[in-house]
Amino acid sequence: MNNTNRPPLTIVIPAKNEATSLASLLPNLRDRYPNDEIIVINDGSTDGTKTVCEQFDVRTINNPYSKGNGAAIKSGARAAKHDFLVFMDADGQHKPEDIDRLVLKLLEGYDMVVGARTESSQANLGRATANKIYNWLASWMVCHKIDDLTSGFRAVRKSKFCAFLSILPNGFSYPTTITMAFFRSGLSVGYIPIKAGKREGKSHISIINDGIRFFLIIFKIGVLYSPFRVFFRISIIFFLLATSYYLYTYANFGRFTNMSALLFITSILVFLIGLVSEQITMLLYQKNDQK
Repeated sequence: MNNTNRPPLTIVIPAKNEATSLASLLPNLRDRYPNDEIIVINDGSTDGTKTVCEQFDVRTINNPYSKGNGAAIKSGARAAKHDFLVFMDADGQHKPEDIDRLVLKLLEGYDMVVGARTESSQANLGRATANKIYNWLASWMVCHKIDDLTSGFRAVRKSKFCAFLSILPNGFSYPTTITMAFFRSGLSVGYIPIKAGKREGKSHISIINDGIRFFLIIFKIGVLYSPFRVFFRISIIFFLLATSYYLYTYANFGRFTNMSALLFITSILVFLIGLVSEQITMLLYQKNDQK
């Protein structure tokens, strides 16, 4: 795509100890996008990341300590001069030549376009399985097929993205949160297939810690997008358990037990929590829509 046929871009790259990959990525980006803004958020790196960034014509935001991938993304979005933002990783997985494809899709009328990784791009079987579960759950929540919920390679309009900065986490789960937030607000999200390369260097994701975080995010997705839909189903489960246990104790002992009462009360409380959460969520998104 001819650079003169599109609006100017701000390319935001969060980086933590990625000196090796940045040394090849930054000159490639600068050659392809000589007139666009490139921002590297040096997230408390202890290697030569800062030095490498200084060698090229890019803006560098140096965090005094590591704040997290999501926090770096938010810093880059706030500092961006242009309305068309492109987020990409610094580890060499995302190809600069795919940026034009993202932007072209964005210009079709989408508010955000995500680079969806093919199955061959997944790091391993465990990561591929986890992403499939992510995508399935999110698709069920939004009643719309989501090709890649956790991809960090995406193009978005700053005016839309910055409306949700207050709800984005500082960790690696920002792509999940912003995707669900866009769907919840009725914004348009598109996907293009990409083949991600093998990352350079060691991944910052911990199998154990991020495995636990994975299950927490699954619940968070539901509560963020449509809490009543989640809590209502949990309430139904408790109600069915209470009813079944009551029928059992009545048939065998002819009485209504404390456990049945506890299960019925739990069902009602979960239902009410869902109602209140839904109202809070609606107020949150209404507030963002007014910004």
